[in-house]
Formats: sequence, C-alpha cells, structure tokens
Amino acid sequence: ERGGNNSFTHEALTLKYKLDNQFELVFVVGFQKILTLTYVDKLIDDVHKEFRDKYRNEFQQKGTLGLLNGTFDFKDDFMRLLRDAEESSKVRAPTVMKTFEQSLKSQKTVKCMIETRGEKPKEKVKNKKNKGSKKEGIEAVAAPGKALAGDKQPSTAGEKEELTKDEILQKNREEFFKRHMKAGEKSRSPKPEAQKEKGKKPRVWDLGNSNAKVLDYSNSATNGSAEACPVEEFDPDIALGDRNREPGRLYDLEYESDDEAEEEKVIQNPSKPSTKKGGLGGMFGMLKGLVGSKSLTREDMDPVLEKMKDHLIAKNVAAEIAVQLCESVAKKLEGKVMGTFTTVTSTVKQALQEALVQILQPQRRVDVLRDVMDAQRHRRPYVVTFCGVNGVGKSTNLAKISFWLIENGFSVLIAACDTFRAGAVEQLRTHTRRLNALHPPESHGGRTMVQLYEKGYGKDAAGIAMEAISYARNQGFDVVLVDTAGRMQDNAPLMTALAKLIAVNAPDLVLFVGEALVGNEAVDQLVKFNKALADHSMAQTPRLIDGIVLTKFDTIDDKVGAAISMTYITSKPIVFVGTGQTYCDLRSLNAKAVVAALMKA
Repeated sequence: ERGGNNSFTHEALTLKYKLDNQFELVFVVGFQKILTLTYVDKLIDDVHKEFRDKYRNEFQQKGTLGLLNGTFDFKDDFMRLLRDAEESSKVRAPTVMKTFEQSLKSQKTVKCMIETRGEKPKEKVKNKKNKGSKKEGIEAVAAPGKALAGDKQPSTAGEKEELTKDEILQKNREEFFKRHMKAGEKSRSPKPEAQKEKGKKPRVWDLGNSNAKVLDYSNSATNGSAEACPVEEFDPDIALGDRNREPGRLYDLEYESDDEAEEEKVIQNPSKPSTKKGGLGGMFGMLKGLVGSKSLTREDMDPVLEKMKDHLIAKNVAAEIAVQLCESVAKKLEGKVMGTFTTVTSTVKQALQEALVQILQPQRRVDVLRDVMDAQRHRRPYVVTFCGVNGVGKSTNLAKISFWLIENGFSVLIAACDTFRAGAVEQLRTHTRRLNALHPPESHGGRTMVQLYEKGYGKDAAGIAMEAISYARNQGFDVVLVDTAGRMQDNAPLMTALAKLIAVNAPDLVLFVGEALVGNEAVDQLVKFNKALADHSMAQTPRLIDGIVLTKFDTIDDKVGAAISMTYITSKPIVFVGTGQTYCDLRSLNAKAVVAALMKA
C-alpha cells in the first residue's frame, strides 16, 4: 500500500526496489546513503529484464516452490550489467549551446525592429483602443439617465470621434461636475424631526435573561475557585445521550453502506480496435476485455486510476496522498494476470480497497486500558498528553476520554496546561464538575474519580504538568490527562514549548487531536508537528506522536479522507474518534466502515 515510494532508507543504507507482479519477484539494490549513484535505476531495470528473460521458462514450469529449491547462476551477468551501468553514467554528451539560427531572435525580421519617430508601437495603440472602447461603453450605459434629465449628448459615435482630445476632456469634466451637483441637491433632504439618541443601547435577546446581574461575575470574591462554585443542575440524559449503552465500552464506528449495483465500464485496449462493428464484434470485444487472457498494463489502468484519484480527493483525501496511493496500486498490479471474467475497474478498485484497509489498520495497536493497568502494577500514573492546532476539540474530547476511563473504574487527574487561552481552565472546571455529578464519590466508595489540577494563567505549562504528575503519584490517581494550548504548526516558539513539555515529562502516550474536516492541511500539520518534536528534543531518540484522536466525525457524512491522510503520513493508529456532543460520543475506528464510506460513489 506504500509501493508508490520505491526507496527505503535505514541508518546508513538506502534500498531501492522494483516489483515483478507476474512472477511475484522483488528486485532490491542496496548502496551507501552518502553516495550519489545516478545509474541505480538503470541497473535495477536491466537486471530485472535480464533475469526475467533468462529464467522465464523455469518460472512458468516450476512455479513458486521451484524458485525456492532452484539455483540461479547470475553473478557473471550481474557484473556485466553493473559495468555497463557505470560506464553509461560516465559517458555523458556535453551540453551544446544553441546556434543563432535555433534562437527566437533569428526568427524576427529587421523590419519589425525598426521604429519610426512619431510612430507609436502597435501594442500601445491597441491598449489605447481598448481603453477608448471601455470609456464609450460606460458613457453609453450612463446616456439614458442623462437624456431623461435633459442634458445634450452626442447622438452617434461619429459626432464624438469628430471632437478633438481637449474638447472631449472638457466635456467630460462638465458632465462630472453636473452629476455631482445634482447628487448634492438630492442629498439635501429635510432633516427628520425625531433625532436619534446618542449612545449605544444594550441588545435584548428574545429568549435571553433580562436580568444582566445574574451573568455578572466581575465582582465575585471567590475568583472561580472550585470549592465555592455552586453545584450545576443539568439533565444527565443530555450529557450521556444513549442510556441503554453498556457502561465503559468503546463501540466501533458504524457506517451503513448502500449495496448499489454499480455499472462498471469495460475498458478496452485502444491500440487494438475491433474490426467488426456489428453485434458479434461488440460481444467478442466485451469478452476479450473480461476473460483473463492478458496481463495488466499501465495504459489499461491509467484511465481508472485517474478517476479513482479524483474520487479520493473529492472525499477529502490530501491530493499528495491520493497520487501516492494510486501510484502504489499501479505498481502492485502492473504485469499481473487478471482473473477470469473480471474488469479492469473492479480489479483496480479491489486493490485500492485492500490498500486503504491495510493503511488504517495500525502496525502497533494502542490498548489504553491494558497500559493503564500495567502502570498500576508499577504504582505510577499513566500520563497522556493532548496536542494539536487551535479549535479542533482537545478539551472536549479529553473530557469524553475522562468519562470513558471513569466508567472503566480508573481515577483521573486533569492537568490544565493551557495557560494561554481565555476560559480554558474554566472549561475544564465545568467538565470536572459535571463528571463528578455523573460519578459522585458515594458511588465509588468515597473516592473522587476526577479532579482538576490548575495553577491559573500565564504559567509555564511544562512545570504545571510535572507538578500534576507528582501530585497524582502521591494521591494515587491512575491516569493523568494533560491538556495543552492549541498552536499552529508554523509557530516556532510554541512548538518549542510543546517539545519541552513532552521531553521533560516523558508521557506514556502523545495524542495528536485533528478534526475530520481538514483536507490537504492534515499532511502539513502532522509533518510539521513531528518535525518540531524531533528538532526541539534534546534526546537522542526524540519522542514523536504516538496516536491520533479524530474529532468532529459526525459533521462530514462520507467525506472521511482525513483519516487516510493522517494515518498514511504518520503510520500511527487512530485511537479515538469523536462523533457528537455528549460524553458517550466516543468511538474506536473501524477500518472497513471507513473504507466503505470512502469508496461510496
């Protein structure tokens, strides 16, 4: 699924590879990364062609098992091809300068370069003509209005052309002054008797509270401390959503796909058109396109891949990722013999679906509950840090994850490390109060399940996180969720501060929070976040993003391309998916459901 990139770098080595899909062979060439070898692509192509032609019959007769038991004497051929490739890179034709006859200047005649005094260049004359036509158009539009006012206007264009340049300028000035004088007279209308009162009146909303004192917290002596805040009354059904769900369970993402019968067009080879135009010719042509008698070529796949690429981009997959995916599918299928009664479209679509599912399925599964229990055995809190750009829903989804952890029996400490955004601490305090109302200490043996650790605004976020982790260790909290300020990926000072927070506190899990609405920006965000964490970390092996939280998934219908873009760039799993406004609206990613939505027409 990542075959679009035909090279791989590991420490000091670079590997380049080529696939032979017909005989299921992989040709790999390895060389030192520091060397710049221009002949590598030619060498691997020559070796592929020579080796394939030499042992073609043996491949066809013995099959795959024969390859494993067989011996191939190819050393002499390889050394010959290597020498040829090295020699071809050395012999380069020197760059030849163009002669005067080949240049554009030689095509110009002497006559077109001569300028006569008093004669203007043709281009300037054309421009003046265009300007004149624009002026005439404007005056023609304004003419009816002026005629009603009784002004004298030239009736035809011929009269206007007879006037000299100075006369036209004078006439235009007079018209301009007349027009403005009339506009001034119209504006001098009698003043209304009822004058507007000076000063701004407060707006009163129809459904709002008319008593503004209820909303005035400016003179509060408590300064928003958690102990003095009144207990908020709210409906638990609104906060929880579905009351019939199983507590503590993280449901899979669901997608209802419509099984529509899609008409697949059979793409025939344009180089071999059918000679018969009758019914039999069309039928045989269709069978020729269906029966698996030939191997796929790039020319057969290009029209289908182009449509697939446009479809992926329309579904919010980043353009760069869509191109690489289609390139990977082409390399995977090129030279492969098609199955019986299969079309090019269905073969390409099936290969693309398999590649997308493979990308979404993580190489390393993140099991948060198992990791939390492992941290409990070592008597330390499990630390999760949330990072991302502004407004993607870090604090809201942090509260959803807190609710999920509490329902699984773990106590949570929320560290308010967003000391920049106004209202960030108050938002987390409200969530803490609501979560404690849903899970009061009485239901958990007198144990407070969620608590907020905050030091106000303008403080060092890394220091607050360190103090919160130490407090959680002393008080016996199971999980610490660190909320950070939103920052753009181009803001170097803020990215340095985030790298410092992660390097100093060494969290168990670093989650990047991204919204499902994003398109090409997903690539830029994740690449620059990872680059900033690597550049600003003092460790030899820097800590990068471990997983992704995909938010606002309920707003995009079937345009789920951001999930593909993010996982393709980072090779990291999507751990949580936010799908709504209640605490229960948290899901785990279902790769097949996402691909079904993505491939829907």
